Amino acid sequence: MIRGLLISALLLSGIIPKGEAFLEQLQKRDSVLIADQVRYGFRLEDVQAGSAIALPDWSRFTGDTLVLVQDWQLDTLKGGKKASRYEIRGYVTLAAFEEGEYVLPPVSVRLQEPGRDADTLVFDPQVLQVRTMPVDTTTFVPHDIKGQIRYPLTFRELVPWILGGLLLAALAAGAVRLVRRRRNAAAEAESKDPAYIVALRRLEHWRDEKYWAPERQKQFYSGITDTLRAYIADRFAIDAQEMTTAEIFDALKGNPELTPEQYGNAKELFETADFVKFAKHVAPEEYNRKAIPEAVGFVMGTYKEEPQEEKEAQ
Repeated sequence: MIRGLLISALLLSGIIPKGEAFLEQLQKRDSVLIADQVRYGFRLEDVQAGSAIALPDWSRFTGDTLVLVQDWQLDTLKGGKKASRYEIRGYVTLAAFEEGEYVLPPVSVRLQEPGRDADTLVFDPQVLQVRTMPVDTTTFVPHDIKGQIRYPLTFRELVPWILGGLLLAALAAGAVRLVRRRRNAAAEAESKDPAYIVALRRLEHWRDEKYWAPERQKQFYSGITDTLRAYIADRFAIDAQEMTTAEIFDALKGNPELTPEQYGNAKELFETADFVKFAKHVAPEEYNRKAIPEAVGFVMGTYKEEPQEEKEAQ
């Protein structure tokens, strides 16, 4: 009865805007599936220009399964021949995330036209049917997830890598050549010097107390004896670098160019070095201190000047 009185009042007041509720699907298909978006709202015709519309608050309506994607939107269109009359569409965008039937609430619109009292228009609720894609479990066959599509590389894509590889190879070859050139230059410089000069230069490298530390004594004594082996091989024409300590001094025993003192001191130095290198012996500080002087003394006491003719030939 109240609705009848409201309609009668509107008829007496003038033109009544025509309207209806609508529910339209945004996706182009014949049914609404899970997560599809729909527009739900109203359509009003013959609305007078300058009218005010109040819309309901739907922010608290949606829940876990029915979500408000976008709040109220209004579209205004010219309404027929009369320039002062418009068609108005108002709608919200919804999405359902569970299969089922959703009875949407009625849409109520408060309309205030110029020179008239405010009216509340209530539109009938719409029903939203949400479905899922049916799966035939008797014929359904699961498939593995496909990997990413691999497109063949083009030559243009390979060019930077090829050029980068060639540049890197050229730099590496240049570095190797430079190192070899420096090593050869150093070896040639040493080969031009007499054996005793080379030996003294190498022994000078080990004249530092830092090599006396227990963890560095093996390096210290190996450097000294390797230098003396190279010198003995050149000076006394024996293959000292491939011999053991015992074999070296068996070959030098009785050599008229060695004094008994030189022979004994050198043998003691080599034997101490063997203990340090192979028996993990730690030499006392006083012997570390005299190791280089004894090695230098052996070289200086046994070296032989080259004949003047050989120097001039070199």
